[in-house]
Amino acid sequence: MEVNEIIKPENLVYTKPRLMNDNPMHYCPGCSHGVVHKLVAEVIDEMGMEEQTIGISPVGCAVFAYNYIDIDWQEAAHGRATALATAVKRLNPSKMVFTYQGDGDLAAIGTCETIHACNRGENIVIVFINNAIYGMTGGQMAPTTLEGMKTSTCPYGRNVELNGYPLKISNLLAQLEGTCLVTRQAVHTPAAVRKAKKMLRKAFENSMAGKGTSVVEFVSTCASGWKMTPDQANKWMEENMFSMYPLGDLKNVE
Repeated sequence: MEVNEIIKPENLVYTKPRLMNDNPMHYCPGCSHGVVHKLVAEVIDEMGMEEQTIGISPVGCAVFAYNYIDIDWQEAAHGRATALATAVKRLNPSKMVFTYQGDGDLAAIGTCETIHACNRGENIVIVFINNAIYGMTGGQMAPTTLEGMKTSTCPYGRNVELNGYPLKISNLLAQLEGTCLVTRQAVHTPAAVRKAKKMLRKAFENSMAGKGTSVVEFVSTCASGWKMTPDQANKWMEENMFSMYPLGDLKNVE
């Protein structure tokens, strides 16, 4: 029996999606961005929406998302991705429009735009990467940084009396009338990757069906910012991040 005969299709995890090019990625080893990029590319390809999709890339670690996935992209000013996505979708209602944002871009400088786009129920998808730190600019504290978690701007740990509490932005968005799907996923295990891809597909289908705004949060790692190896970062995320940001659906309107 040849080896290829016993390899199951679902285990071919290293196959690059058709829509991802060969540009070397700038992400650090162990970063969750690369896996999420792969899932986004696979879902768009499987839906046959390559020529109908417009992505909005942010300011932050994923600022160069347009270098890796071969679809149409627009670059947004810092925090303004959902505002730009609103304009793109309203001017091109037949297009599938999504933003790809980190916790600083979405939950700090972009809080206003994010909340109001969701409250209006814009037919877009928001892909939200939550690694609880500003990865690109030096590891500063983010709105989502955990209590007691050390960063370059809170070297002794986040103090809620001084810095406030970690912001569960997805929980807030789930309360808005305009959101139809708010779900929190991760990509640290094969099972988690499969569930995340399923929810991404649902989010994109919702947007094309005109159901309102879908938010897919990914609780993610930042091995470099956390000063850990990729394996340590995954374990730390499971032991610390998931208790503050538990995985699962926060809102799922069928």
